[in-house]
Amino acid sequence: MIKAYYKSPERDFNLICGDTFELLPQFNFKFDMIFADPPYFLSNGGISVQSGKVVSVNKGDWDKGMSPEEINDFNLRWLSLCRDKLKDNGTIWISGTYHNIFSVANSLTQLGYKILNVITWAKTNPPPNISCRYFTYSTEFIIWARKSAKAPHYFNYELMKQLNDDKQMTDVWRLPAIAPWEKSCGKHPTQKPLALLTRIILASTDKGGWVLDPFAGSSTTGIAANLVGRRFLGIEREREFADISRKRKMEIENLHTYSDYRSKIKDIAKSEVSDPTLFVCENEFVMDLPFLI
Repeated sequence: MIKAYYKSPERDFNLICGDTFELLPQFNFKFDMIFADPPYFLSNGGISVQSGKVVSVNKGDWDKGMSPEEINDFNLRWLSLCRDKLKDNGTIWISGTYHNIFSVANSLTQLGYKILNVITWAKTNPPPNISCRYFTYSTEFIIWARKSAKAPHYFNYELMKQLNDDKQMTDVWRLPAIAPWEKSCGKHPTQKPLALLTRIILASTDKGGWVLDPFAGSSTTGIAANLVGRRFLGIEREREFADISRKRKMEIENLHTYSDYRSKIKDIAKSEVSDPTLFVCENEFVMDLPFLI
């Protein structure tokens, strides 16, 4: 049995602190959806701008650059492990930039996944380009793929259309980068905004579904999942970030904070909906992961 770093009282938020390559082979549980924000391999001495200040882009040893062959091997390994953890109708979402996303796409194809879309996340508030020698970097890519070419996947098409003024939602999503209120429990250097993860989870899971994040970071995936009535397992190697994850989950145990965050997600994503049950957590879905203590 695997020991949990943290389990919420409702057992809808589960976190393991350890190496995803070692932990994923140890259980056979199948998930409805996987979101992964793997290393971009950018920590090579570059600089960027945050809050008007020039800062280093070095994030830690886990993000240091590798050779193209090493990057390809890394992506093939974790994507192979994740494919075994998806239900037949499950899907996987992987975020990245040009530094790693082409390797991810090639690895997905090589392993038998079917790529469904490549979402372009156009940030409405990108940091400036301080060198003034390039166009401003304002986008990231998110590949959406299903487990195999033949098995149909789950897609909440009608809800996505409803959230987009009753028009088909395109593969370009204009959403802001992370807001200050999302860092109340601490800061992760590659933290994604809750509005982005909420849309992803609503698009590809039903209420009560299980979501896996093999590189959980500060568990934005898990917080978003719980805010919309889904259940979560995250794996994070760094104890510092696992502790931020635990604090973030405990923060939304407060009903006022929980309601406030749901409201902010809807406001940011421009996704006001008529059916309030779409954003109600279903606490009757109480179930332990059978491999977790």
